Amino acid sequence: MRAEIIAIGSELLTPFRQDTNSLYLTEQLNQLGVEVSCKAIVGDQREHIAAAARLALTRSDVIIFTGGLGPTEDDLTREGVAEALQLHLRSDPKILAEIKQRFESRGWKMHANNAKQADVIAGATVLPNPNGTAPGQWVSGKYDGRDRMIMLLPGPPHEMKPMFETQCIERLRVKLPAQHIATRTLKIAGMGESQCDGRVAPIYKRFPDVQTTILAGPGEIQLHLRTHAPWAQQAQDRVDTLVDAIEEELGDCVFSDNGDSLEQIVSYYLQMRGKTLAVAESCTGGLLAERLTSISGSSRHFLGGAIVYSNELKTKFADVPEKMIQEHGAVSKEVAAALAEGIRKRCGATIGVGITGVAGPTGGSAEKPVGLVFHGIAAEDGTEVVERNFPGDRQRIRWFAAQQALDMVRRKLM
Repeated sequence: MRAEIIAIGSELLTPFRQDTNSLYLTEQLNQLGVEVSCKAIVGDQREHIAAAARLALTRSDVIIFTGGLGPTEDDLTREGVAEALQLHLRSDPKILAEIKQRFESRGWKMHANNAKQADVIAGATVLPNPNGTAPGQWVSGKYDGRDRMIMLLPGPPHEMKPMFETQCIERLRVKLPAQHIATRTLKIAGMGESQCDGRVAPIYKRFPDVQTTILAGPGEIQLHLRTHAPWAQQAQDRVDTLVDAIEEELGDCVFSDNGDSLEQIVSYYLQMRGKTLAVAESCTGGLLAERLTSISGSSRHFLGGAIVYSNELKTKFADVPEKMIQEHGAVSKEVAAALAEGIRKRCGATIGVGITGVAGPTGGSAEKPVGLVFHGIAAEDGTEVVERNFPGDRQRIRWFAAQQALDMVRRKLM
């Protein structure tokens, strides 16, 4: 069973407004076992709305339109959908009376253009809207020999959501076949997208009934796994089997199999191991500490640290010898190690992390280019330093650097 969501409104085709209704509807449909196969945004032109509706009728079982049900000249969803279905619009006197009454109850006079909100597609079921003047509509029937369910819902979320929940979900549940969707998300650190896919593709290809999507981000690869089956446990067992096979292949590169962030995983490990952490950050400028403290309860294991951007503060707050900075430079493996060791001692932490690098876009050289970052991690059993060259702009390099530091802590605690 496939669904399509079509958001109507020229404002959604500008940089200033976003379609958030489709995210909500996708979640609700998935809970009913319905896959959303297509989404579209269409401007306020009748011919474009009709064209989108005709295309949707050729490929989707459930079609939901949001928006374009208002009283103005550019609200044309009813007209466009009726044209695509080759059905007439009729004015519903009951709806018209209710709209008039709504205005009168507020001491207002109804404008003539509000009357178009009482237009109903022939054969449609009216979906009352207690939160606005635009009622929704439900149209069902056979098109090209297949059953179709079409919903016209208002655009404002505070109108659309209660209408869908109270008047559409149960109608859908009655008509839909028994079907359940199961999903899992694997998050992977320490490898690139092509390397990851090269290792896991032979595995997920053995599961053609599980949709596998690979997303690459700074310092992290995500595998989104999704399948459906007549029974919930059957679907979950199938996707879990694939998860187990991928985790066996990738080992400790997988840091989460339930969607948790890397900072969440690090916090879990610190708490489980009874360890504490302190950080000395230069090029990341506090980003690592910000990510760690975004987790509730982090005060139990994250002690704090320092943003040591200047050479003077590297010495003052993390005890990095001035002579070391002069000899090796602030961006060096020696300084990274000293930052980790110094902040660990200063804060009395189990683990200390030091980060120093060139985030750019200026400040790089042939010897120390933009993207070069040294990470130091110090613990009772010694100090380790990792040198990395990260691609991208300043924001991406800083995020990569924080991600690398978190992954080093995670692996240390494992």
